[in-house]
Amino acid sequence: MNILRRFNRPRYLGTLAAVVISLAAFSSTALGNEIKLTLAGNMEVPPVKTAATGSGTITINADRTVAGSITTKGLAGTMAHIHQGAAGKNGPVIIPLTKRGESGWVVPAGAKLTDAQYKAYEAGGLYVNVHSAAHKGGEIRGQLE
Repeated sequence: MNILRRFNRPRYLGTLAAVVISLAAFSSTALGNEIKLTLAGNMEVPPVKTAATGSGTITINADRTVAGSITTKGLAGTMAHIHQGAAGKNGPVIIPLTKRGESGWVVPAGAKLTDAQYKAYEAGGLYVNVHSAAHKGGEIRGQLE
């Protein structure tokens, strides 16, 4: 029997469609949401005049685990964190980042959001910022959207 004729039958097509949809949903959930991030002084609250910049990728998975890293240019960062706070608002630190080298920061292994923090993330209410000696409250910031 021709294999194409065999899979042309409606019951096989329905099953095949269900498998494809399930795999697509699983891969989206398993891989998480990768957020490309740009950090700048004008995103800080209040805005900071600086030539410093940053970029990176943060991944937030459906199981609430967090991974990723950022790289900065033009500043000597003293601390970096993921905070809970909407754009234009400051908020508490929820995940301190670990410094790697001169200008790199990484999310520590095992970092995980609470249910409330994950809901805040879904609403655009998390951000990353990097602090410096000159700007102790934060020199550059990027919203996780």
